Amino acid sequence: MAGGPGPARGRRPGSGPSAKTNKSADSGVRSSVWQAGGRPERARRSAQPATLDRRKIVDTAVRLLDAEGAAKFSMRRLAAELDVTAMSVYWYVDNKDDLLEYALDAAYGGIPIPDVSDPSRWREQIRALAAEYRGLLVRHPWTAGLVGHFLNIGPNSVSFVLAVHQAIRNAGLPPEGQIGGMAAIYQFVYGFGTIEGQFVAHCAAAGISQDEYVARAMGTVNALPELGEYAEAAAEMMDARGGGTVAEMRDRDFDFALEMMLAGVEAMAARARRAEMT
Repeated sequence: MAGGPGPARGRRPGSGPSAKTNKSADSGVRSSVWQAGGRPERARRSAQPATLDRRKIVDTAVRLLDAEGAAKFSMRRLAAELDVTAMSVYWYVDNKDDLLEYALDAAYGGIPIPDVSDPSRWREQIRALAAEYRGLLVRHPWTAGLVGHFLNIGPNSVSFVLAVHQAIRNAGLPPEGQIGGMAAIYQFVYGFGTIEGQFVAHCAAAGISQDEYVARAMGTVNALPELGEYAEAAAEMMDARGGGTVAEMRDRDFDFALEMMLAGVEAMAARARRAEMT
């Protein structure tokens, strides 16, 4: 699954009084804020605002990221939103990277984890987890750029990944195929949800509906003679897929693609069972 526990890609570390603490001792690879259970929160100094704590900082960061995106996010902007100094924020988080990692796990905390204890309901379990992962990427488009960058070992992320692991095991895939099965399904969901989230955010920023945007785009395509073949093929597929709105058509596409993935999982599990019998 995109964004599952694994090595983080290297990048410029965040700034702040203790930025060096987010690197391992022997390399430039960034470690995780969740190592050793997360960095302890310092006791509030008398000069610190009485209403400020890490939870409020993280919640405000998530809200700003949702509203303005990652490109405009900064510790200075966050401090202004909280009506405190930037140094007050650094008392609770060491640097921007740590805050983003906290924010990412907070976003995962919005995913309800289904009961995955019944192996016979593996299809329902995978559908529910896939739908929730898609929803995460659409509600919080900024998460797409962070998933896979961090280790994703926060408590909420780990709870989600463990549920995914169990649902895949419930499907009956052999151990050697379980990671591949997760990759097939959840990297598909990652791609689908990332594109959808970016499109929804773009339409919102432009102040138009998704349907209006698509109508304008198709009008532009139809007006270009060199794209006539493409326009005709696109129109035929859109008519065949059904749905009265862009959102409805997208839901149909997602459901169909996910069912294809589940059929593949079932077929591969059946193949493994037949191999065991021979």
